[in-house]
Amino acid sequence: MKLKQLLLSSLIFVSASVWADPTYRLFVTNEKSDSVSVIDSRTGELETTIDIGKRPRGIGLSPDQKTLYVAISEENAIAMVDVATLEILGKLQPGDDPETFSVHPDGNLYVSNEDDAKVSVIDPKTNEILHEIRVGIEPEPVAASPNGEVVLVASESTNMVHIIDTETHKVVANILVGARPRGLVFNSTGSLAYVSSEIANEVAIIDIEKREVIKTVSIDIDKSKPMAMVLSPDEKTLYLTTGRASKVAVFDAKTLELLSTIDVGKRVWGAVLSRDGSTLYTANGVSHTVSVVDTASNKSTMEIEVGKFPWGLALDD
Repeated sequence: MKLKQLLLSSLIFVSASVWADPTYRLFVTNEKSDSVSVIDSRTGELETTIDIGKRPRGIGLSPDQKTLYVAISEENAIAMVDVATLEILGKLQPGDDPETFSVHPDGNLYVSNEDDAKVSVIDPKTNEILHEIRVGIEPEPVAASPNGEVVLVASESTNMVHIIDTETHKVVANILVGARPRGLVFNSTGSLAYVSSEIANEVAIIDIEKREVIKTVSIDIDKSKPMAMVLSPDEKTLYLTTGRASKVAVFDAKTLELLSTIDVGKRVWGAVLSRDGSTLYTANGVSHTVSVVDTASNKSTMEIEVGKFPWGLALDD
């Protein structure tokens, strides 16, 4: 095993060993309310609302689950929140217009700077930008592989997924995908990644080693505008939010056969799955709600009112 892999494995092991007890809080960014809704996922009750800053979108947790990060686009910042106390700890400065980000296993954040066509790598402990990587026009979704070896970023106007080597911090491949890619997700080994394309209305699978698209399917759902994706824990099922179609599409993750659809709120954007895979949560922008979906029955069991235009979700479970 390469030295880098050994180091990353050690970091992941240490991180896992110091995890805080889960709070079971579901965090929701509300783009037009400049806030984060905090929901008790066990009851569906709204616990509180945090005034976070102008136009929050991307959201994620630190490897030890102790810190919540929230991208605040119009403040050119990423807010840090203590998951247990809900105290705002400070704000990182990752460059202009941070849309979304991915937290690497080593704890650093890879942030898409949409206006500047680049990805910034920031150390949250020091607030130092370690690297700036040029990519295509309007980068938005970012995903770090589970083993930490590569990071993907999709550029919406260039219609490409860029593969960044995290050792050299250079783009090692540019993969052409459908028009306006909006979502990225890896499988557990990092060998495959899924990309959704909003305008092309399709989902594709990328073989990371081959650095090429190996399968693409069009989505036969009226008004579909694909965005966020999550994989079930057994990696047999892929869930995809469809924007204006107000549905979650359920696919066979291997064949990309459409198995079913789930009715949720209007203009569904972000999604997150519980650790055991039993519950899917979706952010419904125009309904201003979060849908709670039972994945055994593929039905929404609850609608939770949140702020205006909920966009992203993170779950501490």
